[in-house]
Amino acid sequence: MSNQTRLNKFIASTGIASRRGADELIEAGKVKVNGKPVEEPGMSVSEKDVVEVDGQKIKVRAEKYIIFNKPAGYITTKSDPQNRKTIYDLLPPEVHHLKSAGRLDKDSSGLLIMTNDGDLIQKLTHPKGQVPKVYRVTVEGRITTQDIFALKKGIEIEKGKIAYADAVILNYEKPVTTLQITLYQGYNRQIRKMMDKVNHPVITLKRIAHANIVVQGLAKGEYRYLAKNEVNDLFNFLKKVEKQLKNS
Repeated sequence: MSNQTRLNKFIASTGIASRRGADELIEAGKVKVNGKPVEEPGMSVSEKDVVEVDGQKIKVRAEKYIIFNKPAGYITTKSDPQNRKTIYDLLPPEVHHLKSAGRLDKDSSGLLIMTNDGDLIQKLTHPKGQVPKVYRVTVEGRITTQDIFALKKGIEIEKGKIAYADAVILNYEKPVTTLQITLYQGYNRQIRKMMDKVNHPVITLKRIAHANIVVQGLAKGEYRYLAKNEVNDLFNFLKKVEKQLKNS
């Protein structure tokens, strides 16, 4: 962390709440700095300051970054009212404070980048960021060039909601087509809805890359920490994408 950090980011980095949740705690008068209730939501603090939430002193956790190869059959939340299995059932307690940068639905598998760095999650998931996510997808039937064009041109998956995808046909083995699909958006079950619209329902869906991070070499259900150089390369990749968007 830098010498001075906005209070909501400081709170969010502990895993207690998101930035929005931290703002709500501040507004509710539940946050004190150096023994005094916070009156300015935009204030900044340093590691030397004593921050309390609901009377409990909090400490900043070091920022961590892992990648996880999610198997199908698990949902991407910490708990579920329907008691379905979650990815945290597979992950050790030491990383339970980390959140995923975007979700994969229960029936999908593949790469999840997980971290307690809220800024990174925002950059990876905000639609305006145009950060690519790459999937290996098998669908029913034989995809045509007209289908590929329709995906790129855009499909209305819900009223007023247009979804786009870049797709390349990798293989056709009757009666199944394998595709590589790249998304720059993040609508819920986007690929499944798009493929339903072109009458080629998804059979399997696996995320193989997010930004410049790939899942290759990681077995299903396994995770690993990103090395420092990998984290640096990821941030450099995001800066490059941001610069390209500004210049376009």
